[in-house]
Amino acid sequence: MKTQDMNRDWIATARTLSQALPYLQRYTGATVVIKFGGNAMGDDEAMASFARDIVLMRQVGVKPVVVHGGGPMINAMLDRLQIKSEFVNGKRVTDAATVEVVEMVLSGAVNKRIVQAINAEGGKAVGLSGKDAGLVTCDQTNPDLGFVGTPSEVDVSILHDLAAAETIPVIAPLGAGRNGETYNINGDTMAGAIAAGLKADRLLLLTDVEGVKNADGAVLTQLTPVQIRDMTASGVIAGGMIPKTETALAAIDGGVRAVVILDGRAPNACLLELYTDLGAGSLIRA
Repeated sequence: MKTQDMNRDWIATARTLSQALPYLQRYTGATVVIKFGGNAMGDDEAMASFARDIVLMRQVGVKPVVVHGGGPMINAMLDRLQIKSEFVNGKRVTDAATVEVVEMVLSGAVNKRIVQAINAEGGKAVGLSGKDAGLVTCDQTNPDLGFVGTPSEVDVSILHDLAAAETIPVIAPLGAGRNGETYNINGDTMAGAIAAGLKADRLLLLTDVEGVKNADGAVLTQLTPVQIRDMTASGVIAGGMIPKTETALAAIDGGVRAVVILDGRAPNACLLELYTDLGAGSLIRA
């Protein structure tokens, strides 16, 4: 590379940092909950990139909280252990044997891999699940589905303690029942409940799509709850996007300032959303 080209690149980098200043100031001290999942979890390079972004956010004063999923990893382990699953209306029945595997995979392999990635980038992360410190208490979602839970009580005091210690929580989507049961929780639902409990400034739902699209297939950069409901009623929002937008609406009703549905496959998606004029994905707020 020529010296002139190198200088041009460094000047562009410096300009980008300078332009980010208002956003750095805006989010200092803000709590941002990030739901991490999808294809990025299985890719070492994408995992490292995500971890660097989280560490940078903590370094410039944001208080990030990571909530992760792990469906593909659970499926792989169930297949390896030859545990067959039943399905009701397309949803897996989580019986006693299955929930043991779910906890092993989510609180074990997946959670610790994310923690290790953040620590490797110079952060200070700790892994926990909703069962730890009474973080999330669940009710059974549907008896037909077994040990699948819906958060009913959220006690975020442990998360405040970790933030005060400049420690990044990495949370597996499991909760405790009122009689000591272990419940599996949908990752997006878990992230929404945690964000509402913290009254977070932002909930970032990283997905495998670019955002919420209109009838013509164009990504909508800003939406209100009323627009979301209208688009769902008309069938424009359908399929897998419905639970994500429902999570967004519930989080906003619970006190979250704004929710962003964005493509977690895009490099530095979280930084683009928080620290640039461009933003990323679809921002939903009242």
